[in-house]
Amino acid sequence: MNRPVSVALSQSVPELPTGTDWSYEVKLDGHRMIMWRTDDGVRLQARSGRDVTAAWGDLALASHHLPAGTVLDGEAVITTENGRISFEAAQARAASSPTRAHRLATQRPAHYIAFDALQLPSGDVRPRPYSERRAALLNLLAELPANTPIQAVSATTDHDTALTWHTTLHSQGVEGIVAKRATSPYRAGHTGAWQKIRHAETAKATVAGYTGTARQPQALAVRLPNGRIALSQRLTTPLATRIAPHLVPQPERAYTQGGDAYTPVSAEIIVEVVAGTTRHAVVTVVRLR
Repeated sequence: MNRPVSVALSQSVPELPTGTDWSYEVKLDGHRMIMWRTDDGVRLQARSGRDVTAAWGDLALASHHLPAGTVLDGEAVITTENGRISFEAAQARAASSPTRAHRLATQRPAHYIAFDALQLPSGDVRPRPYSERRAALLNLLAELPANTPIQAVSATTDHDTALTWHTTLHSQGVEGIVAKRATSPYRAGHTGAWQKIRHAETAKATVAGYTGTARQPQALAVRLPNGRIALSQRLTTPLATRIAPHLVPQPERAYTQGGDAYTPVSAEIIVEVVAGTTRHAVVTVVRLR
C-alpha cells in the first residue's frame, strides 16, 4: 500500500439506517488520521494526505507497538481535565510546531481511536467486509500493552443502543454516530456504505477572502452553499494558523452581501462551517478541508 492513502468518507443522513446488516460507531470530535507502522518506523497521515508525524509524537511512539505492515484508520483525540473530548485541543496540536506539540503532549496526551484496519501484516484487507475488518482490528489491538493510547472505537449492532449514545454522549465530545454496512469493503470517497448523523451538521464553503492580514487572518469571507458570501466569526488562533499559508491575496477589495469589506483570494480553499448558521448573518468556520 502506497502513501498517502485516500480515506473512506461517510454520507450525512437525517436518521440512522435500520436492519441486521448495520453496525454503529460513535463519531468523535478529533482529527482524522491514518496510522502507518512500516518495517522501518512509523508515519502518521492526515485526511488530506499530509504527514503529521511530528505534531503527534506521542501517538507515533505508541504505534511502535503495532506489528510492521499495519495501517489503521482512526481519530486522534485529546480530552480536557473533565474528560470531555476537545476538538479545539486537537486543532491546537495539529497546528503546532514540533517543539510546541511536544510540550502540549506532556500536558494533554493524545489517544488514537481506531475504527478500521486497511492493512495487516498479512496484506491489504480493504476488500474484506467491514465485519471481518472489525474483528481483525479488535484481535490486533488486544495484543497491545494495557496502557497503550491506541484503542478501538465503541461500536454496537443494536440500533437503540446507538440512538442512546447519540442522545446522551454529546456532552462528552461525541459528534454523532456512523453506521457501516457489515458486508461493505473499505472504499475511498462518499458511498452509501457509511452513513452518519451529527449533532451539529456542517457544510462545505469556499473561501472568498479574509479580513486582517494574510499572515494573521481574523475572519473569512465564505461563499455558502446557497451562493451568499458572508463574513465568519473571528477565527481561533490555531485555525487561523492553519489557513494562513493557503491565502493568496488579490490587490482589490471586495464586499459581502452584508456590506463587510474583505481582501479576496485567488486560490480555492474549502472550509467547513456550522450548517445551522448558514441561514443567518453569523457563520462559524470549524475547520479547513
